[in-house]
Amino acid sequence: MYEGWFFTLKEVLSQSEIDLLLNALSTGEISAEDVKAESTKTDVIKNYDFRRPNKFSKDQLRTLHMIHDNFGRLASNFLSGYLRTSVTVKIASVDQLTYEDFLVSIPSPTLMAVLSLSPLKGTAVFECNPAFTFPIIDLLFGGPGEMPVALREMTDIELSVLKKLISKLMESMVYAWSDIFNFQPVIENIETNPQFNQIISPNETVAIVTLSTTVNQSQGIINLCLPFITLEPVISKLTAHYWFASQDVSGADGAKSIIRNKLLNVPLDLSAVVGHTELTVREFLGLDEGDVIPLDINAGDDFELYVNDHVRFKVQPGLVRSKVGVRVTSKVSGGNNHG
Repeated sequence: MYEGWFFTLKEVLSQSEIDLLLNALSTGEISAEDVKAESTKTDVIKNYDFRRPNKFSKDQLRTLHMIHDNFGRLASNFLSGYLRTSVTVKIASVDQLTYEDFLVSIPSPTLMAVLSLSPLKGTAVFECNPAFTFPIIDLLFGGPGEMPVALREMTDIELSVLKKLISKLMESMVYAWSDIFNFQPVIENIETNPQFNQIISPNETVAIVTLSTTVNQSQGIINLCLPFITLEPVISKLTAHYWFASQDVSGADGAKSIIRNKLLNVPLDLSAVVGHTELTVREFLGLDEGDVIPLDINAGDDFELYVNDHVRFKVQPGLVRSKVGVRVTSKVSGGNNHG
């Protein structure tokens, strides 16, 4: 009956609304206790803007959080090795808002890389706060990694160097997303003024992944802006269930395949030892071509095959076409080092 009045108690009432409320109180249609109870109920009411509906579900936002938490660890390891200093990148939050609100929230100047995510249509934005980029610039050009006294525009050379750095960070991004979707990010454009980056409609819903960074003592922020229209083809895969399932199946099999391929390309030193003997220096210097040296094994005994200075196999000598070779006859467990 009078519920509409209580919905606006925390707002400024017009004079006519005040008169209606006082009249209802005086006639006994409602009581002060009813007003108090209804106002308490409104404390838990959350406003919902139907002009800007939420498009990402809570589960999808949680999955984005897990993906980029992994990206933060990968980026920390890469940057620490690349810059040869302590760098940490940690996930701070994942929210959804309009693209216009995102642009308003970031400083100017800043570093904004517009990315294409082939085969996905549309673009994304990778934004780096000055407190993150300037210490890195200082480190790359031989400095101690400090912030400048006053903010300034970045030079063309600095932008070119940072563009290459972001391209390397995108490799970690691809790996972090590999359990959900394989895409190839390409930097289409670099801007320093947010207002020049009108890549989508201002009212479009975007997911904003915010990561906190520390380079030496400077604390900065990285923002990744992912428009809903860009992620729409893979939005059904952004669930924790899908992410964990893909990790358990394809992730484990893929890891085994990668490890196996890496091991197959590891170089090894192999040496077949016929036998051992001891000679004095005088005997060694007195050797001539054709001399016979007795060894500590008998004819027909197996040789020892060393793999990187460890005995691993027993072998027999032979020929492989026109070359001398060996045939493995048994495996040695817990082999000793080459003496």
